Amino acid sequence: MSILFKGLRTIDPAGLEESKDYVFEKGAFSPASESNTSNFDQEINASKWIVSTGWIDLRCGMGEPGLEYKESIESLAESLVASGFSAAVILPNTEPVIQSKGDVDFVLNRAKRYTPEFLIQGAVTKNTDGENFTEILDMHHQSGVTVFGEGLKSLANGDRYLKTLQYLQKFSGVLFDHAYDPLLAIFGHMHEGENSTMLGVKGIPNLAEDVAIQRNLEIIRYTGGRVHFQTINTEKGVGLIREAKAEGLNVTADVSIYQLLFSDADLMDFDPNLKVMPPFRGDKDRDALIEGLKDGTIDALVSNHQPEDRDSKFMEFDLANFGMVGLQTFLPAMVLLEKELGWALLLEKVTTGPQSILPHELAQSWTIFDPEAQWTYNEKSNKSLSSNSPWYGKDLKGQVKYVIQKGQLLEVNV
Repeated sequence: MSILFKGLRTIDPAGLEESKDYVFEKGAFSPASESNTSNFDQEINASKWIVSTGWIDLRCGMGEPGLEYKESIESLAESLVASGFSAAVILPNTEPVIQSKGDVDFVLNRAKRYTPEFLIQGAVTKNTDGENFTEILDMHHQSGVTVFGEGLKSLANGDRYLKTLQYLQKFSGVLFDHAYDPLLAIFGHMHEGENSTMLGVKGIPNLAEDVAIQRNLEIIRYTGGRVHFQTINTEKGVGLIREAKAEGLNVTADVSIYQLLFSDADLMDFDPNLKVMPPFRGDKDRDALIEGLKDGTIDALVSNHQPEDRDSKFMEFDLANFGMVGLQTFLPAMVLLEKELGWALLLEKVTTGPQSILPHELAQSWTIFDPEAQWTYNEKSNKSLSSNSPWYGKDLKGQVKYVIQKGQLLEVNV
């Protein structure tokens, strides 16, 4: 089947926009040429749509195995396609934890039947408890894992952090670090500040993240190696990483896109959908994250997709699990940020930015989306098995239309 997309918009890194016809034919997607005289099976008016290379999510939670009722491999694959993502780094925090060659192969073999690329973040320690090491080298040599970390947990044991960096340098692996001090964050449910005090809720201070990043940067200075800091969200944390990059340390960073849209002030009605980790912080931190994206300190935007079932989420605020589903709301979130950051920067942070962090190239893919399309995020349109989102049941702007992966043109219907 040959399909002509008429007038697709492209946006280059400098922000220059161009409209061009594209053709999908025999599994290939490319600009139409004047010499192309094919009789197209279908012509689509795409003059309001934007095309970019496929999006990459560096932080995506999943339930299977063990927690399939929250998110199965199948439902995650469907959610990724509907959200415009062609690849995702899968966190190891399943039951059992993804911590061996067998665990990795189980997920990858199940994922082969779907088009998105699943990249496994292998656990560093057994059961992500911070003590005994997993078979890191075996997971790499036997199953090709190049990204390691503790996922939702912090690798707070300094000795294990140091030795992990030494192990990973044997094969140019990268440590994905969710940096915070768990004891400084213990019993906390939201950002520590004026709002947590008024609500009478135990807070998580900025110090919990700042101390962890500072300590871990010192370890990197000692050992060398590559570290990617995930979901940073404090003003000082951004500054520390900026200084580390200027110094020449091999570090990168990402931020959850929803951290740019909410603050701790939004928790005044105790909505458990807004209970996330790291927590929403204040305006100064948010401003620092925006500046970090603009000056290149922060390399990528992530969904931090954390599906939770109703029994784990919809209860008293202090008992509810942390986490928010973030895939299908990712494009609407970018639409809300477009005036402040611009499409060129936003697309960089989900394409070339995350690709530069991963140790290997991904297959060519494309995402076609309509930034103006309206749709309702509800039971009918939701591809995930979970619905823990403050936007659930609301009308949103920005819709993925097609994803091209592995030679297949996938139309998104929501």
